[in-house]
Amino acid sequence: MTLKKEIPLVVIVLLPFMYLAYIWNQLPEKVPMHWNIKGEIDGYGDKTELLIIPILLPLLCYILFLVIPKIDPKNKLKKMGNKLQTIKVLLTTFMSILALFILYSAKNQSLTNPNYILLLIGVLYIILGNFFKTIKANYFIGIRTPWTLESETVWKETHKLGGKMWFVGGIIVVLSSLILDKQPNFTLFLVITGIISIVPIVYSYLQFNKEKKTA
Repeated sequence: MTLKKEIPLVVIVLLPFMYLAYIWNQLPEKVPMHWNIKGEIDGYGDKTELLIIPILLPLLCYILFLVIPKIDPKNKLKKMGNKLQTIKVLLTTFMSILALFILYSAKNQSLTNPNYILLLIGVLYIILGNFFKTIKANYFIGIRTPWTLESETVWKETHKLGGKMWFVGGIIVVLSSLILDKQPNFTLFLVITGIISIVPIVYSYLQFNKEKKTA
């Protein structure tokens, strides 16, 4: 970790905090804190609760990426080099943008278009899917099942399949969020998320059993 690499990331992490400070005096004492699946406000809270958003999203994400490589028992993450740094930048930036969107929506008392959140998540799926095949076997990042952690081959094969599924699933989520007009199809989103999460897990189990039989 070098200071030169971390300064831009620290700025990205601080952006939601700076935006919240900028709009603080414009906020009412009670602000929207929760929206239903139609994008309608169904819960309010004290404006001080908004501090939780930048803390739990970009700041926590950044801290985790600083800590996890240091406690990785087999130092697999450190061997990823620049790829790990790229994933850290992308995920921290994503969390910062999401925090900014939520704060902006709270300020304007409106979620504007709920599909924007699905769009952001779809982009995240695409990014993660693109990086899955480059992730080394480890205990913190990736499709961590008892079977992928037991076998390097199962890890690689599972992440090849998972990468393709997350990439395609992300594209479907992005396209559906662009096509649908302010009526987010959360059912479609949940189905896609379920498929791209469960299928690789089942596949890792099947691959492990197959490897065991041929051993």
